Amino acid sequence: MKVPPRDHPLARSPLADRTSALLGNAWAKGRLPEPSLDARGLWEIAARPLGAQAAAAEQAGREEADVADFRERLDRLTRAVREEAALNPLGRAMAHGQLVRAIRNRLRLGALWAKRPEMAETRLAAPIIVIGHMRSGTTRIHKLLAADPAHSHTRYCDAYHPVPSRFGVNRAKSALDLALLGALNPWLQSIHPMAPARAEEELAWISAALHHSIYESQWHIPSYSGWSEARDPAAIYREFARMLRTDAAHRGVAELPRVMKVPAFAEDLPALLTQFPDARLVIARREREAVLKSAVSLAANQMAIQSDTCDLARIETLWRHKIDLREKRMAKALATFRGPVARLDFEALGADWEAEIARAYAELGLELSPAALAAMRAEMKSSERGAHRAHSDQLARFAEARAG
Repeated sequence: MKVPPRDHPLARSPLADRTSALLGNAWAKGRLPEPSLDARGLWEIAARPLGAQAAAAEQAGREEADVADFRERLDRLTRAVREEAALNPLGRAMAHGQLVRAIRNRLRLGALWAKRPEMAETRLAAPIIVIGHMRSGTTRIHKLLAADPAHSHTRYCDAYHPVPSRFGVNRAKSALDLALLGALNPWLQSIHPMAPARAEEELAWISAALHHSIYESQWHIPSYSGWSEARDPAAIYREFARMLRTDAAHRGVAELPRVMKVPAFAEDLPALLTQFPDARLVIARREREAVLKSAVSLAANQMAIQSDTCDLARIETLWRHKIDLREKRMAKALATFRGPVARLDFEALGADWEAEIARAYAELGLELSPAALAAMRAEMKSSERGAHRAHSDQLARFAEARAG
């Protein structure tokens, strides 16, 4: 499919406009029921397939505080979406689908842990965690480290469909998800390339416990963002660890160091390190204004599809705040961390990635094998043809438009 020009950060596809209009018309005429964004209604829909097992599944494998945290988060998030987000019909449908999926996956994981509690307690090798702002080069670092056959990584299909499946069912579901998202948002792959079986960040796993990061990048929900930023995220990262251990057990990769990255890790480093005190850290650095421009572009792209009242200045204000918050929290956490740390600069990595990766491996006490280097070279060669390079052109076009 030919990708149309993206001449403005808030551009959206004709298909997204048509879909939103069709949904709104169908709801107004009673041809389709309008999707619920009420916590109780969402819970009832998500729990229906589990029937009488749903109540036990909510509790299984979790501390009482974790159960209460999710319920409170769901109440507050849905209220913010209804009262603040100003979603259009497509946005309402997408929000409904995301939240039902989060609840349903949580219950299905609980049902699994009730039967096989050992999966959530799987012993893991010390992970390698990439820490840095969104758009600071974390994806490139993550993919290079994940290419090393001595490491493991999370696949897109397991990130967004975390309940273990057989016969490639989750890969098929993910392929369908990406095809639909790509049709509605033709610029998605240029901003963040994804494929069902490729390495993917674990954002979906903290979002499954209703961390604010994925939701505030799609919806204007300042009350929830502020409340969640100030709240102890320990319950979220306990759930994250259970999901990671379950995935490692199912795929048989628990003995391999997992390479992980989520930009929000910078906000929550103490809670993350409580779960993984033996982690090795890779810190990604990039010039602040370049990070900001790219982050605003990504968030604007996500928000414009789901709301007709997006404000670019408001989006920029949010991401200036996020960068400041993450810088302060990351610096505070790193000041007391005594484990291995490597720091990689965006520009230096672009100039000579092999030298930078070799240095990082040495600083982390890892062996950079010939097999790892060959796999990384193949990854870099593949990325030369990647759709993500179009995002640089989009940012240049936005800058030209502002200058003109």
